[in-house]
Amino acid sequence: MITLTSDFGLRDPYVAEMKGVILTINPNATLIDITHEIEKYNTRAAAFMLASAAQYFPEGTVHLAVIDPEVGTQRRAIGIQTKKGFFVGPDNGVLILAAQNQGIEHIYQLTNPKFALHRVSSTFQGRDVFAPAAAYLDKGVQPAEFGSEIRDPVTPEYARVKFIGGSFKGEVLDVDDFGNIITNIPGKDVAFIEDVVQVELAGAPVKIHFGKTYAQAKPKEPILLVGSHGFLEIALNKDSAAKKLGVKAGDRVAITGI
Repeated sequence: MITLTSDFGLRDPYVAEMKGVILTINPNATLIDITHEIEKYNTRAAAFMLASAAQYFPEGTVHLAVIDPEVGTQRRAIGIQTKKGFFVGPDNGVLILAAQNQGIEHIYQLTNPKFALHRVSSTFQGRDVFAPAAAYLDKGVQPAEFGSEIRDPVTPEYARVKFIGGSFKGEVLDVDDFGNIITNIPGKDVAFIEDVVQVELAGAPVKIHFGKTYAQAKPKEPILLVGSHGFLEIALNKDSAAKKLGVKAGDRVAITGI
């Protein structure tokens, strides 16, 4: 099984071209679209979408993600082997959040021309490098055959969470259509949360109750909870927390009382 995530949209033939390459190499592949409507060049949003969805796919799934504003430059093409599956894409951080969740075992550069198209475009490596790599991985080619192992992948701030002075410090991964503020702090890392915690967003501290469901807060009151994607999020019952608190994706967040 191969999943596809990109910022290509569906108006142009790019997604179909990648699928065509995959199916030419591996006609028995099962292809699943996660989304192709990522905001253009937004690797943070793509990393969040991929991390949210990848955990629900079967063992051995290959996840192909192409959000690649540096295509054709010296940025590396990589394949990540985890305890559960594989991730293929550019070395710009888009794969790391999801791969970390599954436990990274090895990371390889995709440099072996045997597993790419004969002609590699400098502007569409999603089709010419990443799609073939995903197809060959799904057919059973061993990850080490694709190239040398690396140990220094690009790891953006949104894939890092720090615990300093009794506070989790991270950033806002995403704001969903409900205005819920989804942080990069994994709920599984939180062993204990007090009834009321201090949340610092956009430089302003605010006291927020911790709960399990949105409806535990009164209408238009904030609540901190572990969302369905497994990350801590700040929500406003029946309203937009992001608008009320003036928060956007990428903002710093600190949570004390955990």
